[in-house]
Amino acid sequence: MTEKVGVLGKKSPQRTGVERVVNAPLPTVYGKFQAIGYMDHDRGDEQVALVYGEIGTEEVLTRLHSECLTGDAFGSQHCECGDQLAAALRAVVAEGRGVVVYLRGHEGRGIGLLGKLRAMALQAEGLDTVEANLALGLPVDARDYGVAAEILKDLGVRSVRLMSNNPRKREALVDNGVTVAETVPLLIPPCENNITYLRTKRERLDHHLPHLDAAVAHWS
Repeated sequence: MTEKVGVLGKKSPQRTGVERVVNAPLPTVYGKFQAIGYMDHDRGDEQVALVYGEIGTEEVLTRLHSECLTGDAFGSQHCECGDQLAAALRAVVAEGRGVVVYLRGHEGRGIGLLGKLRAMALQAEGLDTVEANLALGLPVDARDYGVAAEILKDLGVRSVRLMSNNPRKREALVDNGVTVAETVPLLIPPCENNITYLRTKRERLDHHLPHLDAAVAHWS
């Protein structure tokens, strides 16, 4: 039996807050968004929320997307991050309103780009993503979603329909005062290069990925 790993704690530590700095139109291949930039004074990270339409306050279709340079920019097939980002942007446009909070400082589940590349090197040798982080003396998941909750509150959002397969994102938002009215699965067809990674996310990190069964059978 595969051992599951608990990776997120309780409510985020008390924060001094985020500051809204700029609001600029951002035309994209998906549609025209407003890019609202924030400064996270606790971590020193610059954050951005992509807002589409008149979002309102209740049941806003929302994605909290952790920064992933390899997936988002380079099209890595090691993960599904880039495809999830694209799917989330398309979904809010199709909905007519919504928010994608792009969370910088979350690279590699919070271990940074170089840490993630080192972990990927160990995965190429046979470790899974959890084992690789631990072998490097790094946390399995160091992400803090408190800044995302603050950004949503600044935007006037009180409840969300959260696009995520990760139950801990839901827990983190609720713990930080944002109601999650619904969790909307964001399931991307797996490929041969990421099936092992996705199975680890499901079996050890509790991600809801029911679509993997057929793919596992195909590549077994």
